Amino acid sequence: MNLEIFKSMPKEELLSYLEFLLRHYRTLDSFWFLSVEKTYGRKIAEKLNEKVWAREGPLSISALKQRYDINEKGLSGLEKALRLFPWTIIGDHQIKRTDEEIILTVPRCPPQMARLKRGVGEYDCKDMHWREFINAAREIDPRIRILCDFAPPDPHPKDMFCRWRFVI
Repeated sequence: MNLEIFKSMPKEELLSYLEFLLRHYRTLDSFWFLSVEKTYGRKIAEKLNEKVWAREGPLSISALKQRYDINEKGLSGLEKALRLFPWTIIGDHQIKRTDEEIILTVPRCPPQMARLKRGVGEYDCKDMHWREFINAAREIDPRIRILCDFAPPDPHPKDMFCRWRFVI
């Protein structure tokens, strides 16, 4: 990887480029899902998405642990990793930490909002996130358990797509 172009780039331009990369990452993910859905149907797209994110979640967390020296176990380590996780930033996920749990809420889900805007309806993302989060949390600490309060296809409030809780 050649990163020379970034070495003299001002901070504002680096942040702008980071925003570009994250938006492109989100767009690529959306086009992948939509292409599979159009070709093979929504259920197949959801199953493949589940498999992809079951692998991507722990790979990202493992890389973040190494790159940012996250050595803590339990909820402290998971909170640090989740705050750096690309989709937490892309989706503007909200993370609330108490002594007993981490609550992750998604008030604005870019993929689901785009689908609703285009009139194609929400897709079932609960199983995909379940596997993503379980495998990601194991990278930090196998004692962490995941609880889903709601996620599509579940009914959810108009101002929130999903809410997940992480506990020991």
